[in-house]
Amino acid sequence: MRTVSLTTANQDFSKLIREVERGEELVITRRGLPVARLLPHRGDRTADPAWTAAYPRMMARLEEGASLGGLKIRREELYDR
Repeated sequence: MRTVSLTTANQDFSKLIREVERGEELVITRRGLPVARLLPHRGDRTADPAWTAAYPRMMARLEEGASLGGLKIRREELYDR
């Protein structure tokens, strides 16, 4: 993640946007302090490899259920009540 000053961001905005379109993330600073982050828009989370890897693990954990001191609650039981 690259850091740029607000002055530079104002002067080279279209260049910075092209960098962000290529996947770069930028932190914009004013007087050396971070004030904003400029990141690529990720509209479809299912295209994100981290999300794609985490989704099956999350669903497996939901199917398995959680133990609360001997009381086992499953996802289906929560919504069937």
